This record gives sequence, structure tokens and C-alpha cells, in this order.
Amino acid sequence: MISRRNIRVKVMQTLYSYTSSLDTDKPLDPQKTLRQHFSQTRSLMVYVVHFLTEIARYAEKDAFRKSHKYIPSEKDLNVNTKLAGSNLLWQILDLNEVKLAFKNEKTEQLIDEELVRKIYMQLTTSQQYLHYINIQQQSLQEDRKIFEYIFNDLMLGNEEFVAHVEEIFSNWDDDGEMIVQSVAAFIRKPQATGFQQIITSDKEQFAVNLLKTAIDKEDYLLTLITPKLKNWDPERIALLDMVLMKLGVAEFLYFETIPPKVTINEYIDLAKDYSTAQSGHFVNGILDNIHKELVEEGKLKKKDFRKS
Repeated sequence: MISRRNIRVKVMQTLYSYTSSLDTDKPLDPQKTLRQHFSQTRSLMVYVVHFLTEIARYAEKDAFRKSHKYIPSEKDLNVNTKLAGSNLLWQILDLNEVKLAFKNEKTEQLIDEELVRKIYMQLTTSQQYLHYINIQQQSLQEDRKIFEYIFNDLMLGNEEFVAHVEEIFSNWDDDGEMIVQSVAAFIRKPQATGFQQIITSDKEQFAVNLLKTAIDKEDYLLTLITPKLKNWDPERIALLDMVLMKLGVAEFLYFETIPPKVTINEYIDLAKDYSTAQSGHFVNGILDNIHKELVEEGKLKKKDFRKS
């Protein structure tokens, strides 16, 4: 499930793109752009799960291919297909929302079959796989263990797989950690996870409201920010830093359940991760000064609500 940090990243990216587009003939629709960011996150989640299931199902393809050799050996005729018939795999594939997601996202068109084969072949030589196929009874617990091994060690631990995903999805760096956690939860309880519900309605509303507020209230936000830039040339301040400061001040003023300390820390981290080497210190100083001023003037109205 998408976190507040990921939401702020997507709002930041949307506001940055929208602001940059204002000097063009076709400015972006900010809300549409924001929805596209969330859609891309959903697509990434669906693709990673699809790739995982393709590795598990490859045993069937391997068995078919080997059995149809011109002169198949006894080993060729006895490829173990236990993983392809596992209860966990078919719990996943039988879920209507998974079927619908695979169909809508057209993930089969993106799958690198050769990479699937290479990872499957690596799997078949591992001690974990040999242990799995030698267990006499089917066990969901053992299914989960082998799926977790495939996902964590053979997919995420494979530079070729990571490069493949990065090539298709530009948001891997932003969403990768969250996707890893979501897929891990999905493996544990596929039927209990809202597979396509990347974002809850309340978090989506937060994202929409934050973006809209930063755009609609821009003039007022700048009246608070600009005076604090007297020792800086506004023209030379990184656009992304301005975006982060606008969002931070918007949260101070219009999102009464979010503690100012949380807001400041979040935007310092984003400045460090996404902007220049000095941006974290710069954004911290500006937001901290504005926060103190708002408190002194009694303009900061916050509710005591811890779930921010």
C-alpha cells in the first residue's frame, strides 16, 4: 500500500511537471498527471507479480519442451512440475482481480521470456528448490517459502531483472521499496490483499487536495516564502526546491491534522533525495522560519491527530 512519503513524491513530481509546462503551448492537466503517477505504480505492482507467477509456471513449459525433443531422455520425460501446480500459485491466478489486472495492464506483452527462463533454470539448481520438490505433501507454508526465495533472491537479487524493470518502469526508484513490501504481503496472504488498491480513498484525497491547494493558493504561499529568500536570488533557486517549499507551507496552513515537524522532516528528506546537495539544508531553513512566523502570528491551526 502506498505510503504518505510516496504520495508526497508523486505530488512533488506532478507539481514540478505542471509548473514546467506552464511556459509551453500545452500545459499539463495536473490532476490527470497525478492519476497517471498512481496508475504507473499499480502497473509496476501487477508486472512484478506477473513475472513471479511466470517463473513458477515455467516448469510446465520446461517439461513440454524437453518431452518433445527428437529423442528425449528419461530425465527429459520426468521434469518436476510441482511448483507450477502449487496451491499458492493457483490461489493467485484464480483471483478475479489478478486475472483482470493482468488483462488490463497487458503484462504478457512486457514479459522477457528469456529472463524468465534464466531465472527458472537458476532456481532448479538451488538447494531451496531441491528441498521443495522433495517434500512429499503439498504445503502452503512451503509454497510461500519457495515463492519468497524466488522473489527476494532470484528476482530482486538479480541485477539483470532489476535493470529490466527499471527499463520498463521509470518509477522503480521511487516505488521499488513499497512494491517489495506489497508483494511480500501478497505472497503471504493473496486473498486478503487488495491487489489493485494501491492507494486508499483517504490517501488519494490527501494527494488530490495537496496538489490542488499548492496550485490554487500559490500566490499566497509565495508571499510567505519570497521574503525569506532575501539572501537568495529567486531566479537561481532550483525549481524543485520551490515546489517542495510550496507543498510544505501548504501543509502548514491547510492540513490541520499533519504535525509541522512531520511536514518539515518529510520535505527535508525529499530535498536531499531529489534535489541538489544543499537543498536539504536550504529547505529546512526556509520551512523552519516560516513555521516559527506562523506560530508567532497565530496563523497555525493544528488538531491533535497522531495518524498523520
